[in-house]
Amino acid sequence: MYQDLKKLYWWPNMKAKIATYVSKCLTCAKVKVEYQKPSGLLVQPEIPQWKWENIMMDFVTKLPKTTTGQDTIWVIVDRLTKSAHFLPMREDDTLEKLTRQYIKEVVSKNGVRVSIISERDGKFTSHFWKSLHKVLGTRLDMSTAYHPLTDGQSERTIQTSEDMLCACVLDFGKGWDKHLPLVEFSYNNSYHTSIKAVPFEALYRRKCRSPICWAEVRDSQLTNP
Repeated sequence: MYQDLKKLYWWPNMKAKIATYVSKCLTCAKVKVEYQKPSGLLVQPEIPQWKWENIMMDFVTKLPKTTTGQDTIWVIVDRLTKSAHFLPMREDDTLEKLTRQYIKEVVSKNGVRVSIISERDGKFTSHFWKSLHKVLGTRLDMSTAYHPLTDGQSERTIQTSEDMLCACVLDFGKGWDKHLPLVEFSYNNSYHTSIKAVPFEALYRRKCRSPICWAEVRDSQLTNP
């Protein structure tokens, strides 16, 4: 919020007052819990050379079921730009269905990946998933949260996106799937500390045109029915 506001506004003690305001958000208080500290040195994988060649993925599960039975979000993040895709699904979806969705939403738009970092979920350790990526020539790396031999930045990025998705579910309940595209838009257009930039700008090298242009329309139009 500070990174967004400082482009247009300034007032004394600005950062501290924004932090105080955000700390009073009840949704944030429920989502942003304290996380376990690393038990040792974390291994930093080789920095990717190009966008969407090296990705990380995880599942946000046990969500309120939507009217179409979806209860899980598949989080897929580019390790270089931190831009992300949030894909709604069912926890009991077959690997064949996940593969079709992966090819449709990721491969068709960005090509075949060089490497994928994921947790040791049963879907990611299955023979089918390993065989698929062996054929595609994609390297699979397994990760364990806050373990000494883990990519710490990948884990933190996934955790940030999951916090945001959990906040969405708390606010919208069983209708979270209808708001998921806007949550993805919001995540990709929020300042990311690790790259010191907005993921959208890192990916496309330009600012995103937002449906809300506060400096142009002001509050009188934003609050209009």
